[in-house]
Amino acid sequence: MRTRAGAHATGGAPLSKAKRRALAAASLLATALFLGLGVWQVERRASKLALIEAVAERVDAPLVLAPPPAQWPAIRPEHDAYRHITIRGRFLNDRETLVQALTEDGAGFWVMTPLRSDGGAVVLVNRGFVLSKYKEQSTRRSGLVKGEASVAGLLRMSEPKGGFLRSNQPAQDRWFSRDVDAIVRARGLGHAAPYFIDADAAPNAGGWPRGGMTVVAFPNNHLVYSITWFGLAMLSLTGLFLVLRTRR
Repeated sequence: MRTRAGAHATGGAPLSKAKRRALAAASLLATALFLGLGVWQVERRASKLALIEAVAERVDAPLVLAPPPAQWPAIRPEHDAYRHITIRGRFLNDRETLVQALTEDGAGFWVMTPLRSDGGAVVLVNRGFVLSKYKEQSTRRSGLVKGEASVAGLLRMSEPKGGFLRSNQPAQDRWFSRDVDAIVRARGLGHAAPYFIDADAAPNAGGWPRGGMTVVAFPNNHLVYSITWFGLAMLSLTGLFLVLRTRR
């Protein structure tokens, strides 16, 4: 095929100076953005690893008394979640709340029972998991603790955002997350602890509820994300290099 003298056989028009500048600026901006996101993920990974280490230490720490009412306003997830605590008192079995749950044992409910401590404080206790067929108290009478009881377990923070992609429906007594404030209001418990306790695996009469099923796991994909962002930054730099070497 013949071409006119002076024309490029490739048929591609050279980039104008203005376009080259615009592309270079866009590449620089993208590179800076991707680098920033990569660094952010590295920092988040460091924070997540520190959190995992701190929680592991709390879970394995010796038992301490549950925070009393005077300490409730100061409770924070970053300092108190998963603390290994104990409390003594009486269960208010008539104010039990069942929260839908899905565990390795199947579908069922968490049994959330208020406990009034010897000092008068009210704390919600997740006594453990029951299968759906044991939803009614009449099917697990032997597991209802009467009289004084001592509970050991992990301090957990309230879950106010619902669960299973559904919101709690207190009016219908349908619960999908362990929202302490909402449960306290629905059961007329008055002033109660802002946290709940996940009971440990100490067996209950009749086998239900089944405690000790707390899953202590934190997703940590920040390394993968950081590599992705840094990879995109390298691609942007490559694009910048190609723009700069383009013939005028």
